[in-house]
Amino acid sequence: MLCDVCGKNTATVHLTEIIDEQMNELHLCEECARQKSTQMESQFGLSDLLAGLADFEKPAKKLETVSLKCENCGLTYNEFKKIGRLGCGECYSAFKKYLVPLLKKIHGSGQHLGTSPVRGTKILRKKIDLTTLRNNLKKAIETEAFEEAAKIRDQIKELENKHSQNDDEVKKDEA
Repeated sequence: MLCDVCGKNTATVHLTEIIDEQMNELHLCEECARQKSTQMESQFGLSDLLAGLADFEKPAKKLETVSLKCENCGLTYNEFKKIGRLGCGECYSAFKKYLVPLLKKIHGSGQHLGTSPVRGTKILRKKIDLTTLRNNLKKAIETEAFEEAAKIRDQIKELENKHSQNDDEVKKDEA
């Protein structure tokens, strides 16, 4: 498939734009995609988006964030809000309390559930399911929904038993 913009190179980037409730698909070569990216960044930068989302905090939190600072690189949370980029890997820990809600707004979840390698998909899915069930169990106990907690506890045990049986089968196959 050729690039929709230049018509010369092979399209390697596929972009879906939604403008005024109308969806347009663009198939771009690497060079045209780079130009489109630069154009979009100048119109509406990612840092502006992140800064805008970060500004939806409650007023009580704003006072607290003034002094929040990464010990590793020295970036303050207010600077992060202005530039939309973290200074280092430690910023994730330093600003975790405020980044988790921000990431939930952007991704719809606080946990990454993107694509994964085909080989490890089943194992990873079981781990994610167990983590989700354990979180649900914790919430049920906190809200004193003990009947629901008992059901979730049983689901966890069942899933752990299946996981254990599958591990045993894999070890037999490898031997």
